[in-house]
Order: sequence, then structure tokens, then C-alpha cells
Amino acid sequence: MAKAKKKKSAPNFTRFIKWFWILFATGILGVVVIFLLASWGLFGEMPTFERLENPQTNLATEIISSDGQTLGKFYLDDNRTPVAYEDLPQNLVNALIATEDARYYEHSGIDARGTLRAMVFLGKRGGASTISQQLSKLLFTERISGGTFERILQKVKEWVIAIRLERQYTKEEIITMYMNIYDFLYNADGIRSASRIYFGKEPKDLKTEESAILVGMLKNSSLYNPVRRPELMLQRRNTVLGQMAKYDFITEAERDSLQALKMDINFSPESHREGLATYFRMYLQRFMNEWIEKNPKPAMEGERDRWNIFLDGLKIYTTIDARMQANAEKAVEAHMKNLQREFFHQNTPERNPTTPFVDLEKEEIDGIIERAMKNSDRWREMKNAGVAEDEIRASFRQKTEMTVFDWNSETREKDTVMTPLDSIRYYKTFLRAALMSMEPQTGHVKAWVGGINYKHFQYDNVIQGARQAGSTFKPFVYAAAIDQLRLSPCDSLPDSQYCIEAGKHGNPEAWCPKNSDGKYSGKMFTLKHALANSVNTVTAQLIDRVGPKPVVSIVRNLGMHREIPEVPSIALGTPDFNVYEMVGAYGTFANQGVYVKPVMVTRIEDKNGAVLYEYVPETKDVLSKDVAYAMVNLMQGVTEGGSGTRLRHDFNKENTLYKEIITGYPYGFTNPIAGKTGTTQNQSDGWFMGMVPNLVTGVWVGGEDRATHFKSLSYGQGASMALPIWGLYMKQNYADTELAVSQEEFVEPEELSINVDCTKLIEEGADTHDIEDDLDDLDF
Repeated sequence: MAKAKKKKSAPNFTRFIKWFWILFATGILGVVVIFLLASWGLFGEMPTFERLENPQTNLATEIISSDGQTLGKFYLDDNRTPVAYEDLPQNLVNALIATEDARYYEHSGIDARGTLRAMVFLGKRGGASTISQQLSKLLFTERISGGTFERILQKVKEWVIAIRLERQYTKEEIITMYMNIYDFLYNADGIRSASRIYFGKEPKDLKTEESAILVGMLKNSSLYNPVRRPELMLQRRNTVLGQMAKYDFITEAERDSLQALKMDINFSPESHREGLATYFRMYLQRFMNEWIEKNPKPAMEGERDRWNIFLDGLKIYTTIDARMQANAEKAVEAHMKNLQREFFHQNTPERNPTTPFVDLEKEEIDGIIERAMKNSDRWREMKNAGVAEDEIRASFRQKTEMTVFDWNSETREKDTVMTPLDSIRYYKTFLRAALMSMEPQTGHVKAWVGGINYKHFQYDNVIQGARQAGSTFKPFVYAAAIDQLRLSPCDSLPDSQYCIEAGKHGNPEAWCPKNSDGKYSGKMFTLKHALANSVNTVTAQLIDRVGPKPVVSIVRNLGMHREIPEVPSIALGTPDFNVYEMVGAYGTFANQGVYVKPVMVTRIEDKNGAVLYEYVPETKDVLSKDVAYAMVNLMQGVTEGGSGTRLRHDFNKENTLYKEIITGYPYGFTNPIAGKTGTTQNQSDGWFMGMVPNLVTGVWVGGEDRATHFKSLSYGQGASMALPIWGLYMKQNYADTELAVSQEEFVEPEELSINVDCTKLIEEGADTHDIEDDLDDLDF
């Protein structure tokens, strides 16, 4: 009988299944343990709850104009100004999610599907890093680890932090933090700086294709650099647009049309030495340093114990109007370029062997150059480094490559080779300028231009140092005389040689000032005519009658606290003042006799909007309304029949002088303008102070050294050097009606006790000589 075949038993998978689940559970447990160990800090320090609540990021301090524009920022390495989620355009958010994290709203910090895909395909089909993970890396990873094991541990830490961030913040807050922190290169830290630097606009104004460029940079801003690698960046932008279409944020038709556009970058790098209001911003830095010294920072855990304008994200609200500031800078640039061309023409080596200096001996010139050399950065740095003086001097005679200022270049720079000693003399050939404009009723400074180019000429002529005031000082003498002696603009004095004897008013010897042309008409001039035409003999008689002491007293009450000798010669403007002081003082005349200290900063806030500082106006009653109005009336004569008349007339269009340097002429003003020109000895300084009811503006022009000047009064007077800047500036202001610069009459007191109507005197035959008839007889 045949044996029955033994049946084959079915394979037993129980053991394999058991081991599978053991390994799976061990893996899961291992992952949990690793996450726990990482969260406990065993793989390295983890951020505390407080740091997650308030991540320490360096924020730039923002300088904000009175019309809401960003004038600039203070920062060291991070030019970062945060924006709120509401200020991010939807197209930017859509581009970010479509490209970096399509399931962003579905996960809690870790994208499981993306992580599994990345592990299976070793990252060849895309990474798995979520927006939250990328944010944790930006916030808390100082450097990427080199080894594989260390990198895995670092990745685990990023996962843990990402989960914590998701618990701590909303999705919108995470996107906002990420876009505010990313470094887009070229000091474009965060989305707001990037929008301004690459496109010249605020984030909310970004177009879809522009948002695609910035999101494309997130993958690797060094590689996808729109400035250095535009072709590669264009490809990356189009990839982002493709992702947006893939996830239905845009249609395929929109994708195709946007991808067909060329990449349009408006690259405008931001730096401390370039941009709008550079001189003002550097003044503001000094202001803030002084404020920080007096205002300690409240103690907070994890925070710096002292305010830092480069790191703390303060907001400084200023009185500067960005539109008026731009007008002022354009006016200074237009006229100074023109004026400098004529100065070079008149000071060629053939015409002036000692150029740019006039009437100096070699020893005097050597002294000027020697002082400049010892005050230079090169000398100071080499001296501090312990280099011997002989070697330092030798280095100043060695030719070297350098970039210097040049009016004829569009960039205002040119590359050249010269010795440092030659560069000192080269820079001394350039005339300097300053302008400050203020609202007299509030003291709010609306424009501040300290020089012709901050990058190359960092001395701020608005507030640093001082120069002789010349005839712009005379209104203070007239104000004292009208106030103390109750004179009126219509009172007359003779134009004849006048001497104040030795011993009187502190005179060590007799003082007998001459008129600018050395002539004396012998006629009786009204005070209005005498001030309009800067008749020195009349000013001398006034200070003799009133005395120097009341004049000095008024000047000090007008905010000018320099040492002023109480002697008669101050009447012709021998004291030194700066533009800041002069504008503040003249503002008193336009503000009915009340001095208001110039204000530049109205409010300072911390990064959270808490107010740290609010200004309190500083005012002082100096003159009565009647005296102030009489002074305004006197100075209106300057622009109606005196040295400022060229602001109104147009009959000199063919005059050579006007064609060469009276930039912007004719100006065609018909509205009330009060002003005063000023010119110092040898034409070293040219001034013009101009006022309308709600704006007082002072302009100064001159060389760095007093020996740098025009030889001729026609070219070197304040009416030629400074007044055109005022004219150009005001024309631009009036062209923008939103600025609301007044063209109305100055406010007359209700019961004016001083006679300002001199028409009867004119009808009776008083002299009305117009100084414009003879350019050489203009203001001294």
C-alpha cells in the first residue's frame, strides 16, 4: 500500500510580523526619545520660552519724515525694519507657500509627507523643510554643522523648534517673522528693505512678478542674485511663477504672460552716506547718542541694558518733509555745480597761480595744507599705528589710486591717481554750501542740507562750526534800534562818513566804516532803503545811538549764545554764526516776535510702538508784535528794491553774470518776501536769509578756507552765491501745492503803533535808488 504524501505546512510569518512591530515601535520610540532629548537640550542649547516669545533679532532704527516717508535707517549689519502681515501683499504670501511649503496650512511644523519623500528619494524630488523649520534655522542656528551626524542632530533641533514655534505663533505670524528676518543681500535685511532696495517701493506695492523674484531668492540669495546673476534669477522667478500656477494661485495664462516679462530691477542700495537727508541723518545720530546717555533703557530679561540705535528698531519721527528736503538738495546741487564751473574758470593756474587760494603767500598756503594733512584720517590712523612721522609724510607724497568727487560725473565720482597731498588741495578747490528751512510758528525744520555731497564732504555746514554773518547781522541792529529808540522803517538818516570815537562803546580806537563802494551820497535814506541796500554808514549811526549791549542782548535772546564782543564793529556782521542759529533767529521776525527753538525730532518710539520721547516746544518772547512786523517790512524792501530784487525782475536775462551763475533766473516771484543778503570781507562768505509767512530759509555758500573765494564782488556777493539756491528751492516748493507754502501777506498786528508806510516820503522825493542798477555796488 502506497504511503500517503506529507502535506506542506503554510509558512509562519508571525515571527517576522512580531519583529517588524518591535522594530517599528523601537523606531517610533527612538524618534520620540531623540525629540525629547533634543527638547531637553542634550544635543545643545535650545531656546527658552522667553526667547521663543521674543526672538532676539537686530532691527534697524527707522528715520521717518513728517510726511510719512522713510528718510533712512541706522544699522550695523542688519538693515531690518519689520512689517506687519497686513502689509505683505497676497501675491507674496501665495508665492512663498507655493514654492516653499505647499501644505503649510495642513501641518504643525513638520511636513510628514515631504520628509518621507525626501528620505526615500534622498532629496532628489525636493526637500522637506517647512517655512517653520526655515524660520527656526534663521532664528536659532548660528552656523550649519559640517558632519553628517551633527547635521542630523541640528535638523532634529530645528524640527523641535519648528513645532514650538507653531504652538507659540499663528501661521500668519510665522510667515511675517520669516519674511522680516531673511537676508536678501546688499543690506536688504527683511522684506521691507528688500522691496525698497530692489524695487524702490513698499512691500504692499509689489507686483506678482516682483514678489516671485524675492521669493525665488529665499532658496539661496547668494546664488540667485538678481544683480550679479540676472539670467539665473530670471529662471528662478519663472519657476516660482510656475509653482503659483500649479497650486492655482494664478491661471496658466497669467503664468505665461508674467514669465514672458523681462526682469525689471530698480536697484537702489541703502547706505549711511547716500540717499536723502544724509547730513541731517548724521546730525540725528549725534542727537540720539546724547539722548541715549540721558535715557537709560528699562531692564528686561534677555534684552540689552542700553538703547542701541543700530540694533533696537527704534522709530524716530522727524520734522523734515521729504518733498521739501528733495527740493532743497536739488537746488543746492543745481546752483553749486554751476557756480563751481565759474570758479574753476576764474581760478585756472594761469589766472591764479595760488589757486584755489587768493592773495596768500606760499608760507600761508603751506600752513593750510599742513593743518589739513594733520587733521586727515590717514595721518590719524598711521599715527595711532605707531608709524614714524617721516614715514607718514612720505606716504602723503606717494601716488595712489583713489576715487574723488567730480561735479561732471553722473555718479559725482571719478577714479584717478594722485598723491594724498594733491587730493587735499584738490578738495579745497570746491565751494561748500548749507541750507536750512524752518516753519517759524512751530520751529519744525523742514529741510537740512549741510553740504554738496556727504560721501566726500562730511563737515555739516548747517550746524558744525560757524562763519561771519556779514550784512545778515544788520537786522539785529535795526531791531534793537526800533525796539529801544522807537524808530520806524520810514525814519531817515544821512549817508555820510560816520565815525564812533575811540573809547566810546568799548572802542579801542575810532571806528569809521565805509560803504562797500567807498562812496557817500550825502542823501537822507529811510531805514528801509538803507537796510535794503546795506548802507554801512546808516548801520553805524544806529549802533552808536542804541549801543552794542542791547544788540548783543537781543541776539542772545534769539538763541545765539556765542561770545559776541560788545563793540560797534559787530554791526557789520563780524561775529560768527551757523545757518542753524541764523534761521532760528530770523524765525522770530516771522513769528510776531516769539523765538521758537528749531525742532528736528518730535517723537521716538521703541519697536513695539511705546513712546519713549515727545518734544516740548521751547519758546521765548523777544520782540513785540509791532517791532517784529516793522522788521519784516524793512526786509521786504530787500526784495522790492534792494540786493534781493533779482528774485522778482526778469530784465537781466541777457546779462553775462546772470547767464553764468544766477541759476534758474528769472524766478518771477510776485508774492511778499522778506529777506537779507550778506557778504563778508573779500567775498569769503555769501548769505541769503529769505522768509515768507510760514517758511524761513537760510543759505550759506563759501570755501572751506576763507582764502578760497571769488575775486569780484559781482560773483562773490550773497546775491550771486546764495540767493539763487533760495530761488530754486522756493520755486520747486510753490510748484507742489500740497506743501502749502504761503504766498500771502505777512500778518499785520491789529493796532500797529509803528509807521511802516513810507509811500508819502517817496512821493515827497526821498531817494529810491535801486541797487540792481549797479552790480558792483551790491551788499557787502
